[in-house]
Amino acid sequence: MMLITVMNKIDKAVLLAAGRGTRMRELTTDLAKPMIKVRGKPILLHIIEGLHGAGVKNFLIIVGYHAEAVRDYFGDGTCFGLQIKYATQVVQDGTGRVVELARDFVGQLPFMLSYGDILVDPANYKSLVELPGEFAATVSVKQNEDVSKGGAVFVNERMEVTDIREKPQPGEATSPWYNAGIYAFRPSIFEWTARLQPSPRGEYELTDAVRGLAQSGKRVKAFELSGEWADVRDPEILAQLNQS
Repeated sequence: MMLITVMNKIDKAVLLAAGRGTRMRELTTDLAKPMIKVRGKPILLHIIEGLHGAGVKNFLIIVGYHAEAVRDYFGDGTCFGLQIKYATQVVQDGTGRVVELARDFVGQLPFMLSYGDILVDPANYKSLVELPGEFAATVSVKQNEDVSKGGAVFVNERMEVTDIREKPQPGEATSPWYNAGIYAFRPSIFEWTARLQPSPRGEYELTDAVRGLAQSGKRVKAFELSGEWADVRDPEILAQLNQS
């Protein structure tokens, strides 16, 4: 008997754009970090255009620091042929707690989630919006990155996530797979974000929720991104991107 995999096409995306971006120093004094321009366009516009090209038309942007810059630029999305809504993260207490703000927007549908400072070859979005029916989530990964600056993703021989660790310290178990900051989730992730406790860094980490989901018996797929990828974390990386 042939097994048929049901693919769920994702039409909704949640973008995290609330942080202060302190590592950008004076560049974010008067501007939200996701609105910094890379190759002539705000980082957030690159992300939205890439997801729109993959069929996503409904966006929730989580804003906070200099929220007006984001709202003024994108409005309700009409001029981009999209529907854009906003939610405000009042307290900057981590990526895990902020996802809770998307519950009503998501409803019972699967959704994409991207950090607001991640740039990727747009071709990857077409694969990420296709979430196989047997998986509860997809975590994007890259190789040859410093996992101490992000997250180490541990996988089995089928490229399914078994563990994920945020900014592992020297001496901790590590992995060649780096958490690349783009996800696909079913609403079941909210069961795990609701249980989060502060990490040793004092934040509610989305990666802790993903670990709980994966270790509960749900299947979480690791998807290796292809082509160009960048975490626009500091002025040095920004300068490299704008020179290339």
